Amino acid sequence: MAFGDYPAEYNPKTHGPYDPARFYGKADVPFGQVKLGELGAWFGRRNKTPSAITGAISRAWWRWQHKYVFPKRAGIAPFFQLTVASMAFFYVINYTKLKHHRNYKYH
Repeated sequence: MAFGDYPAEYNPKTHGPYDPARFYGKADVPFGQVKLGELGAWFGRRNKTPSAITGAISRAWWRWQHKYVFPKRAGIAPFFQLTVASMAFFYVINYTKLKHHRNYKYH
């Protein structure tokens, strides 16, 4: 699959209009319904290639946009979510610099 192409599993006659937020591969048990004993086998069935991971992130982004950004009466929630996510991201990448500024007890 090249950049900008449809997934190989997508069939316009079967699936209708293309939706970037939908996974067109073979359906599997949802993560919330996996039992603890089957967790290893469930992770083993996942496609772990860089293109599959990129596709999963892209689908999550599209689902988030359809839920919070694209509605006609979208509220302020997506702005707060992006703000909190960016704050957490920058805290994680700057943690090594911030940990030197801790307040220690000297007694």
